[in-house]
Amino acid sequence: MTATRTPGMPFVEDGVLVSTSPATGAEAGRLPVADAAAVAAAVRHARDASAWWQSLGFDGRKARLLRWRALLVQRIEELAELTHLETGKPVADAIVEASAAIEHTDWAARNAKRVLGHRRTRTRLLLAEHAGHVEYLPYGVVGVIGPWNYPILTPLGPTSGALMAGNTVVFKPSEYTPAVGQWLVDTFAEIVPEHPVLQAVHGLGDVGAALCRSGVDKVAFTGSTATAKKVMGACAESLTPVVLEAGGKDALIVDADADVNAAAEAAVWGSMTNSGQTCIGIERVYAVEPVYDRFVAAVVEKAGKLKLGEDLGPITMPGQLDIIRRHIDDALAHGGKALVGGANAVQPPGVAPTVLVDVPEDSAAVREETFGPTLTITKVADADEAVAKANAVPYGLGGAVFGKANAVRIARRLHAGMVAVNSTLSFVGMGSLPFGGVGDSGFGRIHGDDGLREFARPRAISVRRGPSPVPVMTFERSPAQISRLVKVLRLLYGRDS
Repeated sequence: MTATRTPGMPFVEDGVLVSTSPATGAEAGRLPVADAAAVAAAVRHARDASAWWQSLGFDGRKARLLRWRALLVQRIEELAELTHLETGKPVADAIVEASAAIEHTDWAARNAKRVLGHRRTRTRLLLAEHAGHVEYLPYGVVGVIGPWNYPILTPLGPTSGALMAGNTVVFKPSEYTPAVGQWLVDTFAEIVPEHPVLQAVHGLGDVGAALCRSGVDKVAFTGSTATAKKVMGACAESLTPVVLEAGGKDALIVDADADVNAAAEAAVWGSMTNSGQTCIGIERVYAVEPVYDRFVAAVVEKAGKLKLGEDLGPITMPGQLDIIRRHIDDALAHGGKALVGGANAVQPPGVAPTVLVDVPEDSAAVREETFGPTLTITKVADADEAVAKANAVPYGLGGAVFGKANAVRIARRLHAGMVAVNSTLSFVGMGSLPFGGVGDSGFGRIHGDDGLREFARPRAISVRRGPSPVPVMTFERSPAQISRLVKVLRLLYGRDS
């Protein structure tokens, strides 16, 4: 007798990882499970390929990444359909996700040489006889551990940055989306068939742990805060550096002079897109009293039009349904009111849009990451109260502010790595901006100049060009030369301005 399996829950059968659709249970892919030996072999092959990949230089790597980018565009519908099958998200959402990944791949390809190329530093008077140089060297082999909620965009950020910096990559996709991960690796191999520059290893959490301990030179992880701590612990055993993009509990602040309708539209999109399964999704709103009622009414009107199964797909990871249900029930039990959705919102395999008001600030729905299509809206007296409440959680990933006169000033006060003003989530689509958080949301950055530098180590070189005007870095210095040094210091730095 065949055991009944939960749609969307991956399982291992005869050494093969089987991925299924959370919406229908249809099989999405079968990939061989990698044991520790297979992971080690992949890293060894990647290291063998790294010298060739580095020898291509920025221009050679750029040409190949741009060809891969073009292939992704040409086959975007195929990729979107596979993502729809494996995650349940609407095809249109998958195309939007892929378009952002394509933008980041293009940006990394076109900007790596500028950011990571050799540069000279300015010489100061005390060491005027020396010239300073900085060069950026690839780490070697980078391990990328990707999530299931955005299986195209999220791993391609660190992957494109690592590749353009000259690293080879071993990629461990989420066990919920291995078919999408393998598709990306296979298409890259069509463009770069010479060596295994980008490889995938598949399996459950033990495969990710094996990758952390495999001798890779850096690990880029995206996922929950709890798993990020495990990744960091495993990498700490060998002092392997990490980039950790973990969970979030992002807040939107609506100020008194905000465009209320635009803020409501952005709040609904920011909280409900991908069925709320977005690390930078808006989960809390703090609206100042003068606009609170109008804002709530607009959100209720817009969220009430969304349909489960059409606008919102299923919850990809079945176990998340229990967390979403617990948060809604806890909010209602402590005095919160559901204006949309509510107690019966969890309808496996999905969750209906839910808008909650009057939810206490110490409730799970406000303090913990929900990762579902829910939104709490809280009335505050002013922007100061909004900022204080927004910053009162341990997460610090993204955020948003709607307003005119003070919106940017409010944005700068948020304890977050990224903030959108008069939009939500927009920073993730801009290739030039760094992406990452603080606190329980992790550390390190992908995307932008800072993201490229995460995957290269700077090396400083000083070159002596002539005799020292103040020769003090020698045992042959004289008291007179030390006296001269003191005079130079007073001349250069002895004033307080």
